Amino acid sequence: MQPKTHPPLSAVPTAPAPAAVVLEVAQVSKSYAGRAVLADVSFRLRAGERLALMGPSGSGKTTLLNCLGGVDRPDSGSIALHGERIDTLGSDALARLRRQRVGTVFQFFHLLPTLTAFENVEFPLQLNGVPTAERRTRVMRLLERVKLTDRAHALPSQLSGGEMQRVAIARALAHRPGLILADEPTGNLDSANGANILALLRDLSEETGTALVLVTHSAEAAAICPRTIQLRDGRIVAGG
Repeated sequence: MQPKTHPPLSAVPTAPAPAAVVLEVAQVSKSYAGRAVLADVSFRLRAGERLALMGPSGSGKTTLLNCLGGVDRPDSGSIALHGERIDTLGSDALARLRRQRVGTVFQFFHLLPTLTAFENVEFPLQLNGVPTAERRTRVMRLLERVKLTDRAHALPSQLSGGEMQRVAIARALAHRPGLILADEPTGNLDSANGANILALLRDLSEETGTALVLVTHSAEAAAICPRTIQLRDGRIVAGG
């Protein structure tokens, strides 16, 4: 009888290591004028994951997004981005972290009206001190990816809503953040442009490994996210 043999350890397939945790939210609470807006909100988000935040108006979605982006601070609990607590940072350190690690896409685009599409995408790279040649290369690659190279020198007033949002997405990704925060990014677009923007956010998140938190009222928008958190009265009532 032949003795049983085992393959060398190097030949045994192993499960892939889980992606790094980008965002960790632990028991976050926030009140305004004595009214609780967020209460004990906790979740984790790993690199490349997409999470939809849903709930009725007044449920705390925007307040939570503001806390995640360092625009607002929780009253209690903690928020860590790439392992660094952002809720305890001073204003200068927080501004630097937001410039380097967070990209934001807004419902109303928030492009700088006197800058061209190219210059809007380039702006966060200038803030981060990226050299001129590298800025140009990154910007043109992103504009090509969002199919706007022919609109590089157009001002926002010369762009359609869908084009402005594509510029905004390119700008949000230009500095290669670990986290994108998108606040109703299709809320100001028609259904066709909205579907294109959602597909672009999904595809770019997958291509770049960027984590995405999407605030939306739309089930169609939430469908690009494998995970959904439902908020009501500031609390997570489903998902996580």
